[in-house]
Formats: sequence, structure tokens, C-alpha cells
Amino acid sequence: MYLSRIPLNPARKGTRLFVTSPQITHAAVMTSFPPSDHVDDAGSTENGRILWRIDRAENTIHLYVVSPTRPDFTHIVEQAGWPTTTTWATRDYRDLLDDLATGQRWHFRLTANPVRRAMDRQRNDSTERGRTTGLDSGGQLQWLQRKAADHGFELGQCVSGDSKEPDVIITDRRSVTFQRHSHTVSLSIATFEGTLQVTDPQRLRGALAGGIGRAKGYGCGLLTLAPA
Repeated sequence: MYLSRIPLNPARKGTRLFVTSPQITHAAVMTSFPPSDHVDDAGSTENGRILWRIDRAENTIHLYVVSPTRPDFTHIVEQAGWPTTTTWATRDYRDLLDDLATGQRWHFRLTANPVRRAMDRQRNDSTERGRTTGLDSGGQLQWLQRKAADHGFELGQCVSGDSKEPDVIITDRRSVTFQRHSHTVSLSIATFEGTLQVTDPQRLRGALAGGIGRAKGYGCGLLTLAPA
């Protein structure tokens, strides 16, 4: 497994396209791997899944990618990066994955598509079809707590008055809608930052390599860790 970080130039048209269009970014990331990797439309390969995320700070924009094979981001740097001064950094992810242990504490960041599945009974039809709906900020935090339990970690705690609350904040919430073929795709995106504690290293490894939640092909699901 590999973790890559590509700095993007905020002044370039390519960067503006990447930031505003999950489809364009998805296509650019997928073409960073040779045909022999057999990448499908969802970003899955024979060896695992490709995940990506765009992080925006006040003066910087970075594209992060987790992949089962080593990528080549030359075309992304040429379109949206700093081709004359900076390329990208790729490091082997296995050291971090192998070193995970129960009880460790980490800072984390996760951009996800927190939704709930509702059942919509069609009029004059006895069948039910599943659909997803977005959540408010409170519902998004509850979604993260459920996902944490399923993926080998628990959220850190901070003291607020006489009570304890999850040590996590939502730093960004937005809705994204675009056309994919003849269908309209609507995403409800949230970025979470906070601390976590490892409860099941094997499950957490699976979350780091395979992502959390839906819309992984559109920049959601990538969880990253940093020392606490």
C-alpha cells in the first residue's frame, strides 16, 4: 500500500476543476495507474481499492491518494501542480499499517458521505426501493460514531463542563450535485477532524486501506492518521 500527497497550485485552472468536480478528479487519479493494474470505474483493482481526498487549508491545497500500487502523477502535476519546483511524495503505507496496536491514540481526518438509507414505497407498487438521504451535523457525528465501532476505533473524549463529548469537529459540510451519464449524483459531504483510539488494529487497517462509507470514487472515505 502507498500513501501519496500532491500539492496543487490554487492559481491554476486545473486545480479549480479538481476542487469543483469529483468526476474530473476521479478520472485524473484513476489514470495515474497503468492498464495492467486493471482499475475499474469505481477505483477498485485486483489488489485493492484506490482512495483519494482533497484537503484545503487557507493557502494550500493537497490531493491525497491511497493505492495498492505505486502511482505516477506526472499528468496531474502538469495540469494542476507546481511542475517546475515540486512534484509529489509517495511513501510505503505498510509501516504505519503494521505498527497499529490496540490503545494507540491518533489524530485523524476523514472526508465522508454520511447518509442514512430510507425506504421509499412507490405509489401503486408493492415493492420498496432503498434511497439515501443526507444528515444534519448531529446526525453526521452519530454516523461517525457508528462507523468507528465497525472499523476498529473509538472517538477520543474531551471534557465540556461536567460531561464528556467526542473529541471531533466537522470542519466542512457541503452538498455536491453532478450528472453521471443520464443520472444525477447528489453527495452530502462532511470532513471530520479529531482524535481516536485504536480498539481493533485489523479492522482499522481495513478502514485505512478500503475507506469508510459511500461515494469512495468521488473523494469520500479516505481516513488518514497523524501522531497525537
